[in-house]
Amino acid sequence: MQIEVQVKQISPATGQGTARTHEVLIDRPREKGGEDRGMMGGEQLLVSLGGCFLSNLLAAVRSRDADIHDVQLQITGALVSAPARFSAIEVRVSAETADRAMLEKLVEMADRACIVANTLRPAVDLEFQLT
Repeated sequence: MQIEVQVKQISPATGQGTARTHEVLIDRPREKGGEDRGMMGGEQLLVSLGGCFLSNLLAAVRSRDADIHDVQLQITGALVSAPARFSAIEVRVSAETADRAMLEKLVEMADRACIVANTLRPAVDLEFQLT
């Protein structure tokens, strides 16, 4: 199985990414020479990690009919240079639930099931934690 997306230039500083019927703009902030029409690629990488993890977490919640709702993620990437990259990424998970043990179990399951987390883990210090 493969996943394929397309990215094409649509202005001097902006790209348009397409996956299936969905589109997203990729750009730089004005202070870095961009038009600020979309997130930078690094920001999208963090959003992609969050989206992948959240999708797996919500599927696990639904399949167990768990009383977990209002899930929120705060994702922070620590940057280093030479070459520029994330050296560590922290995903802080919060949710409304009376069953913290169930939430902990489902967070671990979602982490293991997330394609993006599994891809990034060998390259960066990746940590999921409940708040």
